[in-house]
Amino acid sequence: MKKFLYILGTIVAIIAILHFIAPKNYKVSRTIEVNQSIEFVFKSLCSLEEQQIWSPWAELDPKMKVEYKGENGHVGSIIHWIGNDDVGEGEQEIIKIVPYQYIETELRFLKPFESKSNGFFQLKQIDNGTSVTWGFKGDYKFPFTVMMLFMNMEESISKDFEKGLNKFKTYIEKK
Repeated sequence: MKKFLYILGTIVAIIAILHFIAPKNYKVSRTIEVNQSIEFVFKSLCSLEEQQIWSPWAELDPKMKVEYKGENGHVGSIIHWIGNDDVGEGEQEIIKIVPYQYIETELRFLKPFESKSNGFFQLKQIDNGTSVTWGFKGDYKFPFTVMMLFMNMEESISKDFEKGLNKFKTYIEKK
């Protein structure tokens, strides 16, 4: 019995140490320049419905059920989705808008596991159009803190951001 308690205590101590040294938050973003006015780009990015057109995740489940709530393009508007194992279930709500500069959303993932994160778009006027930064930020809670020592959020989603931004560029420049 002493041996078992010693092993159990050692495992608990290792997990506690790993949790202590693990990263507690993350931020991943990518930027692209588009040849379109900042006003036009901003209006499009505020629309949760338009985001589905170029979202890299929307194409993972063409049969995904999507429901919109609230006034599209305004604080409080929500998209709720239920999809296959690749997209799960969740919702995204616009929580902050700074006209022509910044849009922030809260992402609430419900399945396959519950978590919350924030997504954001930062806009900047440039000579030939608009610079668009798309990002994702949040905090890790236990046990995800320990798991993230062995996973890399940057590697996990950066390709999706790049793909989505390239699709957005094509979409917005043809619009």
